[in-house]
Amino acid sequence: MKMKVSPRNTPAWMLILALAAILAALAAQAAPPPLNARIIARPLTPGDVTVYNLPASIENSGGLLTVAIGTPAYLEADLNIALAPSAITNVTWTLTKPLGSSAALTVSPLPANLPIYEPSDRLYYQVAGRILLRPDVTGQYSVTASIGTTSGSTNVTVPLTAATYMGAAVCEQCHSGGPFAPDIYPSWTTTAHATMFSRSIDGLNGSYSLSCIKCHVVGFNTNASALNNGGFFGVWQKDNWKFPTVFTNGNFAAMPADLQNVANIQCENCHGPGSEHAFSFGNTNVSNWPRIDISLTSGDCNQCHDAPTHHIKGTEWLVSAHSGGQSTSASIPSGPGRDQCVQCHTAQGFITRVKNAASTNTTFAPTNTAYTAIGCQTCHEPHGLTSPTNDNVLLRVMNPVTFGNGAVINAGEANLCLACHHSRNGSAVTNVANYAHGLATWSGGSSFGPHDGPQGDMIEGINAITYGKSLPSSAHRFAVTNACVGCHMQNVATTDPAFLKAGGHTFEMGYNQVVGGITNRIDKVTVCVQCHGPMASFDFPVEDYNRDGVIEGVQTEVQHLLDKLSTLLPNAKGTVDGLVQTSLSVKTNWTTAQLNAAYNWQFVANDGSLGVHNAPYATALLRASIADLTGVTVAGNLPDAWVIQYFGSISNPNGAPNANPSGDGIPNWLKYALGLNPLVAGASVPNGVVYASGNVLGGSANMVQIYTAAEVAFATQPGTTYQIQGVTSLSGGWQDVGAPLAGTGQTISYLTPTRNNVQQFYRVLHTP
Repeated sequence: MKMKVSPRNTPAWMLILALAAILAALAAQAAPPPLNARIIARPLTPGDVTVYNLPASIENSGGLLTVAIGTPAYLEADLNIALAPSAITNVTWTLTKPLGSSAALTVSPLPANLPIYEPSDRLYYQVAGRILLRPDVTGQYSVTASIGTTSGSTNVTVPLTAATYMGAAVCEQCHSGGPFAPDIYPSWTTTAHATMFSRSIDGLNGSYSLSCIKCHVVGFNTNASALNNGGFFGVWQKDNWKFPTVFTNGNFAAMPADLQNVANIQCENCHGPGSEHAFSFGNTNVSNWPRIDISLTSGDCNQCHDAPTHHIKGTEWLVSAHSGGQSTSASIPSGPGRDQCVQCHTAQGFITRVKNAASTNTTFAPTNTAYTAIGCQTCHEPHGLTSPTNDNVLLRVMNPVTFGNGAVINAGEANLCLACHHSRNGSAVTNVANYAHGLATWSGGSSFGPHDGPQGDMIEGINAITYGKSLPSSAHRFAVTNACVGCHMQNVATTDPAFLKAGGHTFEMGYNQVVGGITNRIDKVTVCVQCHGPMASFDFPVEDYNRDGVIEGVQTEVQHLLDKLSTLLPNAKGTVDGLVQTSLSVKTNWTTAQLNAAYNWQFVANDGSLGVHNAPYATALLRASIADLTGVTVAGNLPDAWVIQYFGSISNPNGAPNANPSGDGIPNWLKYALGLNPLVAGASVPNGVVYASGNVLGGSANMVQIYTAAEVAFATQPGTTYQIQGVTSLSGGWQDVGAPLAGTGQTISYLTPTRNNVQQFYRVLHTP
């Protein structure tokens, strides 16, 4: 039906509203995406140089906005990736510089095919333009990009500090305790960074070469413009120092004092040169103080740690899920009002949480909710740690972790992983109970289930709905050193196809391999083979976990149980339709039994390993949930209560569906269906078996005559049609038995009499 609005008989105000609605709709359709412009200093790592075949002479950069004079800042203007590249019409750069500077913006040496550095940023930004600034005097610079597009223009400005290197001895004056600065110098001196160069040239780190120096000292840059910025190479040239040919004790002590001052991996390697920061301290009128960078981006570390094939921790991280580059959903838990979420989902959120746990200093709160990927500095404290052990790996969290149900877990180095990778929604029992009544289930709200990452709970075999039973659990938590670390960070040889794709800081347990245009997922089972023996994938057969009489792969068994349990739970419309569900829409009006089962379904599904972490516990939870909803523990068996009533235990073989403990030829399943006692035999007569109340024959109104029969049972799928066919001899022709049957997703059972002992064969055809 079409409706025509006539100006003659329609009030003016209605016409105005209609016109406004049309204009608003047209405007909404035509509205371009926001520009979201920004300027950053793009890191440039050894990995970039190798992968993109850049000149060996190009200088690396950590992507800081505090740079030494004579060194490059690779500035990059970015725009919203939703904007069509063809819509970018022009980018104009403007430089404001300190007095006495003759620096100028020049063409960037970075090629067009070099992407935005952070993997998570690539999902939101595209490069609009790049420029190079090489400051020539200390002070404050400002760079503006005026960006024009077909849908509008914008100006973005970034400040940049140029300074000289001072050495850690200057940093020590303020950062060794006191009210003015963080006390981080003493702990830094205990790190491997603090003595990397001195130990190496003294022969304590094995083989060493001249090529190693650039990452092991402060401000190493051979460019002629950088010789007077206080960096190691310039001081080396001034002192005419000779690089040792034999690495032995005493080499470092023999170096000139000013060269020792900028040796090793110091504060300024990561924060940038510190002269502007140090000289302007206490001057409240100075602009842009502290004039030093505190960066949580990966480029700061990866200027050294993204250098395959030997320094690969950063290279591996770049392909990990922690980098945020695999899905735009990575940044969803951040933003205003998500203080609880960012404690695990962003770098600064997690760091703030850890510092809050270790201190009552209120300056650690409130939490910054802006998104930053889970990077190097998130998990590692680069300044070193003054308490517990494992200071060599600088892990931020090394103490035991308290889980949502109150359990205290100590998994060694994996304590860092478990700080986030456990159910964040408290106790399973409390979660279900509170959710049903609309009460808070955790400190941040009233959401249902174990949240997204209950891997720690799964590995430990705790904090799910156990129905009061003692459930089996895997020995992984005892057998694997440092739990998560032992498997997910397994070493991968440089000759392995999985190199830089799995293990290490990728945290991946598999990788994609493309053969003939087809992508296959390859499980990295090397670490598993050490205990489990030869295997090709994680889905290897162990036992019949879902009790269907067939031993399939572990992950297949778990998936079958997940599918079965999902068919017993309400769908998004609130009805139980018996169809497999890949996600659950849990509602507060579900029954307690349904909520308990839904929690376990989410617990196993959200763990993500499909039983690999703890197959006995995962499958026991699912079977217990199915049994609670159906009364049947073992798939295909009779109800537990009936079997226990007559046979004492569900494991008694006499209680099996096809068993005939009374010896009269009638199986248990048929006696259960007719409400008969399976232990009492009926009286055999020519046409079958006769039962009556109390097994008294003759004259009883409820007398039952049972004929022997065969059952044809087969699983079905919705959308598929099935036809049973029979034949008395395999040499004969097959005949349809009954009409075609529509698949329902459930098992269909067809019974045929066998009392005349006629030989019969059956088959089931399906379309499609």
